[in-house]
Amino acid sequence: MLEIRDLHAKIADTDTEIIRGLNLTVKAGEVAAIMGPNGSGKSTLSYILSGRDDYEVTSGDILYNGESILELDPAERAAKGIFLAFQYPVEIPGVATMQFLKVAMNSQRKARGEAELTTPDFMRRVKEAASHLKIDPDMLKRPLNVGFSGGEKKRAEILQMALLEPKLCILDETDSGLDIDALKIVADGVNALRSPDRAVVVITHYQRLLDYIVPDTVHVLYKGQVIKTGDKTLAHELEANGYADIIGAAA
Repeated sequence: MLEIRDLHAKIADTDTEIIRGLNLTVKAGEVAAIMGPNGSGKSTLSYILSGRDDYEVTSGDILYNGESILELDPAERAAKGIFLAFQYPVEIPGVATMQFLKVAMNSQRKARGEAELTTPDFMRRVKEAASHLKIDPDMLKRPLNVGFSGGEKKRAEILQMALLEPKLCILDETDSGLDIDALKIVADGVNALRSPDRAVVVITHYQRLLDYIVPDTVHVLYKGQVIKTGDKTLAHELEANGYADIIGAAA
């Protein structure tokens, strides 16, 4: 589903290269975890996949279902089923969460040539998904992410993901700022979306998230490259021993 070929990328309008020859393949149905020390390029990779214009791809390619997405803007990538859950979700004053969800869902449907949801159908879908994530209905009446706790912001993003039903889900440090109860709820929401035709990329510093969202593969990112790939036991190895040995072996 996702194939990254010898990708090089820098911060736009600078010579600061962050991604330096990255290769990665994620298959449909797979949950792939990306781990690495601070500054290794993990969040940068998530932004590049979503089409953020702060970064410039200088060489290489990103294929999604066999198609290069480098020339697609973020809206076009979203319409094709690519979803990014931010480490720090943005507050949008003046836009009610319910209104945001309705516009997002119908925009996606329009891009796919589908009819807009009726209000009763939309309300039913939101109510059902919110219930699974233990989201208070009053929260959905508030401006998006404004005054939300860290856990509420992450639940709101997983709610968006559940409703939009993307095919490639990219979670950028979703566990950041979550207590154990919120972490379990968010993880349950992600696990409920696992399916043979959907891929999930989980970017995280810590192994604890991977106790709840168990990955099929773990990739270690360092200085903009994948330096080691393994199964879920690699995350436990990193938790126990840190990155030094793996970085040393790759040097």
